[in-house]
Amino acid sequence: MDAFVDFNKVWLAYNDELLAQQQFAVEDISLSVREGEFIAIVGPSGCGKSTFMKLATGLKQPSRGEIRIGGERVTGPLKITGMAFQAPSLLPWRSTVDNVLLPLEIVEPYRSSFRARRAEYEAQARALLQRVGLAGYEDKYPWQLSGGMQQRASICRALIHEPRMLLLDEPFGALDAFTREELWNTLRDLWTQQRFNVILVTHDLREAVYLADTVYVMSRSPGRIVARREIDLPRPRDLEITYTEPFVEIVHELRSHIGAIRHA
Repeated sequence: MDAFVDFNKVWLAYNDELLAQQQFAVEDISLSVREGEFIAIVGPSGCGKSTFMKLATGLKQPSRGEIRIGGERVTGPLKITGMAFQAPSLLPWRSTVDNVLLPLEIVEPYRSSFRARRAEYEAQARALLQRVGLAGYEDKYPWQLSGGMQQRASICRALIHEPRMLLLDEPFGALDAFTREELWNTLRDLWTQQRFNVILVTHDLREAVYLADTVYVMSRSPGRIVARREIDLPRPRDLEITYTEPFVEIVHELRSHIGAIRHA
């Protein structure tokens, strides 16, 4: 089966001057991701995880190598992706449901039919918000929501246009441990139902092992992939699994890779 995401010997220098000096942000990255696969990228700060995200969305073009997503060579920003970041960045003057609808107002093919189909799109947004536990908060404003609620709304906004791939850059990093684990399960349930591809960038090894099919460890800058670990824990997973010996062993194994990087 063809890969849905295919990085083939990808190198990136951020500008021509750095390229001339052979100073790369990431180097020689090759990976192949199946349709519907959930992968996580972990590594020390400054290792190029966010650079990897820019490449995967088409916001940056590789200096060397090739990226194909959905069978097409990536030559510019992709429309088939949704993104959520550590800061929910909801617009404070828009209600929760209006924040979720924002991509449909600005992205084709939805933009041109938004006014005519607004009621239909709004019904979809409200249904999505209810699925992530925000029933009753659809018409509240961001300042009326907790941090965890804002992040749920941010994920709904990333998914409202039914992207084939969801990119998550430290999405739960600013939340307390209990809220973070609740949102792991929210994301798990959405992915189980829809099976879009997910690329999760995180510092949290437990999060990576709990959610992902495959975890990639990146080295310090210039970022390279130094380990690939398939997570052979049964699905569906619930939080009890995080206390089991097999789970803890995988977390320790990944931590040893990152420890080796830090002391290299």
